[in-house]
Amino acid sequence: MALRMLLLRSLLLLLACLLGAPGMLAAEVVYPPGSRLGLVPPSGMVTSGNFFGFEDPDTNAAIILASLPTEAYAELDKTISAETLKQQGMTFEKRETMPLATGQAFLVIAHLEQEKLRKWILIGSSPALTALVTVQIPDPAKSRYSDAAIRETLATLAIRPTVPVEEQIGLLPFKLADLAGFQVAGVMPGRAVVLSDAPAGTPPQPQSQILVSVAPGGPAEARNRDEFARDIFAAIPNVREVRITSSEALRIAGQPVHEIMAQARDPGGGTSLKVVQWLRFGGGGYLQLVGIAPADAWPEAYPRFRAVRDGIEPR
Repeated sequence: MALRMLLLRSLLLLLACLLGAPGMLAAEVVYPPGSRLGLVPPSGMVTSGNFFGFEDPDTNAAIILASLPTEAYAELDKTISAETLKQQGMTFEKRETMPLATGQAFLVIAHLEQEKLRKWILIGSSPALTALVTVQIPDPAKSRYSDAAIRETLATLAIRPTVPVEEQIGLLPFKLADLAGFQVAGVMPGRAVVLSDAPAGTPPQPQSQILVSVAPGGPAEARNRDEFARDIFAAIPNVREVRITSSEALRIAGQPVHEIMAQARDPGGGTSLKVVQWLRFGGGGYLQLVGIAPADAWPEAYPRFRAVRDGIEPR
């Protein structure tokens, strides 16, 4: 009897500890790298390396997360209907409201006949953004991912205030050893980053900033690189009245580089700008860096542009 009472007390003590620490029982929200949206994925799904979301490689089931502007919620609320889904080859099943901790939301369920899969489309509002969550479950995987499991997963949708800078930079195919005092203003995963003296969300205005991006291709012959660099330079947005002041081939750290320097004005025409473009060739592609700064800030900005340039390494 004494042993039984001791075991009972021990079990009750363990239960009390668990109830007092709900984080030990509740699964944690997972944020795919680079995404402000996260949720508790269902058992069997892992973070995808191909898109923002989760996937089951064995069944091709997937949950895709997308962040849209806040005003998108009202537009999607009006336009997602049985008719619009039919135009996309889907059979409408139901639509219902689904209030979330993040704000107002609605859920649409449909079936894509041609590909034999079921879709859940969750649209959620919040003060910061509109969340678009698409769940795709192939018909053969329905027994693994029940309706109840999908609803339970969608109910865990969460939005974090920001994506850590280190996490954003980690999505790039190159390393940035020196940000030179700039802040990350935007990242295109796997392709490009914009560094700026103003954080993301700041109203547009002339400011020092540098774009770093990679692209495949580029001329193999050195004699063709000047024309190629000028064509790439001509596509730089948000500058006008551009006048190239120099265009020359360089070698930096033993690698072929083409440099273009120019003067320009901002889109409104009120601010004089200076622009530099570096193209670094090699490995079947090229690295493009474009630094833009107001003319009066150029003496301070240009050494920082060079510091960013010289600190770039492949992953």
